[in-house]
Amino acid sequence: MLAVAALLGGFALLLAWPLPLALSRALWPSRSPAIALALWQAIGLGGGLAMIGSLLVFGASPAGSLLGAARALLPHLVEGDIPPAFGVVHIAALTLAAGLAAHLALNLALTAVQAERERRRQHQLIAILGDPMPGQPRTRVLAHPIPLAYCVPGIRTATVLTNGLVDVLDEPELRAVIAHERAHLDQLHHLVLLAFRAWHSALPWFPIANRAERSVALLAEMLADDQARRVASDDALRRAMLHVGSGGEPGAYADSGGVIPDAAMLEARLARLGEAGDVDGDVDDHPNVANRAMVAWAAALIVAVPIVSLLATLGPIA
Repeated sequence: MLAVAALLGGFALLLAWPLPLALSRALWPSRSPAIALALWQAIGLGGGLAMIGSLLVFGASPAGSLLGAARALLPHLVEGDIPPAFGVVHIAALTLAAGLAAHLALNLALTAVQAERERRRQHQLIAILGDPMPGQPRTRVLAHPIPLAYCVPGIRTATVLTNGLVDVLDEPELRAVIAHERAHLDQLHHLVLLAFRAWHSALPWFPIANRAERSVALLAEMLADDQARRVASDDALRRAMLHVGSGGEPGAYADSGGVIPDAAMLEARLARLGEAGDVDGDVDDHPNVANRAMVAWAAALIVAVPIVSLLATLGPIA
């Protein structure tokens, strides 16, 4: 049990600092944003499971298994003495594990409720203030001089453009912008961003949480760019991005409340246009890019390690 706790603790530290730091500085994610996004999700999920699991396994170690600790301690939650095998450090570890799990879960729920409330407000506003765009279903145009484009997810989805943007874009550029925003909706990027926003909100003092949220937001923008590159040329997309970027919130989500794409992120997106990327879904053969199959296996392993470790310490059910 103690060896497993130490393994999970070391794994949690690896996922809390050096691995996400290296990933945020790597160059290959811009060429394979989909697999990089999956790796970020694995790091977030695996890191949380390893951190909580390490505390659980250490706290349950006197009983020899997690179920054994539950059987020994649950009858004494209300009354009676705690079994002498469990010291203060074990009880503290179990309490911290339960508190951390509850904190993360409640923060995720609160973030989801706030996002849904904002989405409903946005849908109400655009229904009143926006006009349907001819020939473009689920797309509305707001009378505003600043060039902006964003999407509102949910059960009902909407792509929102301003008059200021429509007036300055030609047909290929407009097609690229709409494809970009619809990619956010179709690929459910708001759910991915919600999880990382909740992680950052739950641990605002944790520097990697901010770095992770920002990296994930950039990768989501790149994935949407790749969808736009399927319906318009790179030059048209570049021009459209510059027009939208001049409004200060390129590709921003209406319910974001988190990272807002800025000039640095726009520059990173522009830099990759014209490069051989993941647009056609082909395996990237660039010599400096990690093999995507290996990265996918690494992501699966990151999640599997804490799950298998916890199952191994569960103990007999009967």
